[in-house]
Amino acid sequence: MNANTTTAPPKMKVMIVDDHPLMLVGAASIVNARSDMTVVAQTGTGEEAVSLFSKHKPDVTLMDLKLPGMSGVEAIHMIRSAYPGARFVVLTTYEGDADIHRALEAGAQGYVIKGMPYQTLVEALQRVHKGGRFLPPPVARALASRMPDSDLSAREQEVLLLLASGKSNKDIASHLGITEATVKSHVSAILVRLGVSDRTEAVVTALQRGLVHL
Repeated sequence: MNANTTTAPPKMKVMIVDDHPLMLVGAASIVNARSDMTVVAQTGTGEEAVSLFSKHKPDVTLMDLKLPGMSGVEAIHMIRSAYPGARFVVLTTYEGDADIHRALEAGAQGYVIKGMPYQTLVEALQRVHKGGRFLPPPVARALASRMPDSDLSAREQEVLLLLASGKSNKDIASHLGITEATVKSHVSAILVRLGVSDRTEAVVTALQRGLVHL
């Protein structure tokens, strides 16, 4: 054997999870065009992502957050509960600090917004594959703007979602099986946590931050 012969390092194995066929094809094309990475699996659902991860053991998974059925965050949680070392780069349209916080809390190490240059995606995959974290400046700024103590309780989240859907306090009380007084208390707490003065502003802020999606 020639002493100068060197063995090329193994390609990074990437799984892509996105329910938009064009995004799947586009992301796969970017990955497969590289000499150092290859797509080993792709799917449009979180449920199948869990199954395919077990089968293919990708080095890094590209995960959309908005999926039919199981969300991207739920899929990340489920996979990491079985494979704590699993690495994820979120690729999504969601730019709100709450979305970013949830994804990172679930175990994602990178977060890329669809529409960013493809080189950003490549850099995110490479950085996360090496064990690092990748948050491009717009994502880092959104996360930095997150107010301390702004997390809503599960019940407050329910009330906020119903507020965003246009329901009155009376409707919300009926829907959740609680009193109107309790609803008013939750609404007041929501306004304080979001740093807003009225219900309309609360809904606008919640949509901008990704606390609710309609």
